[in-house]
Amino acid sequence: MDQLATHSFLLLLIASLFTYLATVLGAAVVFCFKSINQRPLDIMLSISAGLMTAAAVWSLILPATTLSNELWHNAWLAPTLGLLAGGCFIILSSLIIDKKFPGADAKKRTILIIGVMPLHNIPEGLAVGVSFSALAMGIDGCSLSNALMVALGIGIQNFPDGTSVAVPLYRDGMSKTKSFLIAQSSGIMEFFAALFGYFVTITARNILPIALAFAAGAMLSVVASELIPDIAPANRTFATLGFILGFAIMMVLDLAITV
Repeated sequence: MDQLATHSFLLLLIASLFTYLATVLGAAVVFCFKSINQRPLDIMLSISAGLMTAAAVWSLILPATTLSNELWHNAWLAPTLGLLAGGCFIILSSLIIDKKFPGADAKKRTILIIGVMPLHNIPEGLAVGVSFSALAMGIDGCSLSNALMVALGIGIQNFPDGTSVAVPLYRDGMSKTKSFLIAQSSGIMEFFAALFGYFVTITARNILPIALAFAAGAMLSVVASELIPDIAPANRTFATLGFILGFAIMMVLDLAITV
């Protein structure tokens, strides 16, 4: 590894641990409260949705189009295919889950979380890994701030994600400790997915445009299918403001800061 790749890999480890620890902290909320106020959780989810949407555009899709044009002299085909594949991956996964585990009783919920939640975290981990591999290769438009913002957006999303897993399990009669352990374990796969995404794309540069767009499609699908629908209708006004704020924060960080 050259110096840039070494530094990028070390930063990847730190960023991946951050996203996992965010899940752990979110799961730990179950020890603090008997009930969770929905409005702060919805605002956090909406800000995260805005961050992830902006990150998908500026930190993943735009670099993918630039690199695709450089490698294949076509700026749109590979990113479009990757974007559709990433989105369809999440949609099909959700359909399979809904068919395999209909209903919401405690036993099925536990099976769903233990068996399927790691699958939900794989695209998020891949997004982090691919972002840092693009940084290591010095791809135009892929700066340190881009990669860090992808990790930040996913980490912020992971906090309420951990909470939203642990609290329902506790409400279903599971102990706080067991609810916490199951919820935090759902984030472990994200760490390994980040490493996988990093090493695969750094050794196969030609697939990077598709990988970047795949991660973007997966992130956008998660926003549309999981984050936004989870927001209570009564909090939609606050959530809309939160989304715009999150998007604006990411936009400013991406456009004003180049590291």
